[in-house]
Amino acid sequence: MIELTSIGDGVLLPVQAQPNARQDGVVGIHNGRLKVAVTQAPEKGKANNAIIQMLAKWLGVRKSQVKLHRGQASSQKAFVISGVSLMELREKIAKGVEG
Repeated sequence: MIELTSIGDGVLLPVQAQPNARQDGVVGIHNGRLKVAVTQAPEKGKANNAIIQMLAKWLGVRKSQVKLHRGQASSQKAFVISGVSLMELREKIAKGVEG
């Protein structure tokens, strides 16, 4: 189970980043975090930008609704997904991980 937190007008989503992966994708849940793999290297924010694009597409939200909250240079990150409720995000994640 992922520990989601309401924050401001959005929800804080903990992410386990896996840069330099063979392909982009949401891999599943790892230690209470959504595990996201991207092919980009973790340099000059390239992997972070790739994760933002991946999350936006996967969750069905605009890229502008996904912001890095903390973990700029860490594999353990937190993103704020704005414009969605905690329940909406929980449902999107459950649907995405199962399907």
